[in-house]
Amino acid sequence: MQSVSVVRYPVQFVGAGPGDPDLITVKGQKALMLADVVIYAGSLVPEALLKWTRPQILSIDSASLNLAQIIDIIAGNWEMGKQVVRLHTGDPSLYGAIFEQMSALDAKSIPFTVVPGVTAAFAAAAAMGLEYTLPEISQTLILTRMAGRTPVPESENLEALAGHQASMAIYLSISLIDEVQTTLSRTYGPDAACAIAYKISHPEERIVYTRIGQLSETVRKENITRQALIIVGRVLEVTLGSLKHRSKLYDKAFTHGFREKDPQ
Repeated sequence: MQSVSVVRYPVQFVGAGPGDPDLITVKGQKALMLADVVIYAGSLVPEALLKWTRPQILSIDSASLNLAQIIDIIAGNWEMGKQVVRLHTGDPSLYGAIFEQMSALDAKSIPFTVVPGVTAAFAAAAAMGLEYTLPEISQTLILTRMAGRTPVPESENLEALAGHQASMAIYLSISLIDEVQTTLSRTYGPDAACAIAYKISHPEERIVYTRIGQLSETVRKENITRQALIIVGRVLEVTLGSLKHRSKLYDKAFTHGFREKDPQ
């Protein structure tokens, strides 16, 4: 009797987006619809994302698992020819701890692909009607975090980055809010605007605007302890009615390869 060869599929790391199941990419949605096994980061990825999967698939919450256990589950199911999706919050490349997983799979000669997702900073900007890169206000967006149990290189400490006065989205730092406020007060100033974006795109979404000098007080008053993004920068001071500088892209006097100068 001839043995039947097993067809094996690359493991797919999929960005789930910030929480709203409809903010997953079409490619990510298709991956979930074809998956036999979904391993999702249940502490951050809502189970609502599993609505894109077929009935009776194997779904595993990885919140209580360590790296070796996750890799064993992936490898075992891949060996059986199962289509495996590793579902991460936001975009997998940003604080997703995927490189160590990819490295472990590579050591086992297990192929993989990555499907990008929408990160919370961009979902927050959409909810706020915010443009991080306003002409002549800021042309740089910094995505960073405070050092906690996971260290940050000294050259990337918050004060050094904040010194650029660029637009900034600070992840995974709400538990260190006193230190964040002290640092930002020295760089942007205590009267500078900031925003706290809590559980962006989830049903519990809240966006709270305040001043850096009141940041700690506001966080405690709102009882925000996790899953929140801190956004700072001069772009927060610009309202729809106070915009002074416009992009060159749509300026009638600005020419480029697709538009000639308006003779008028």
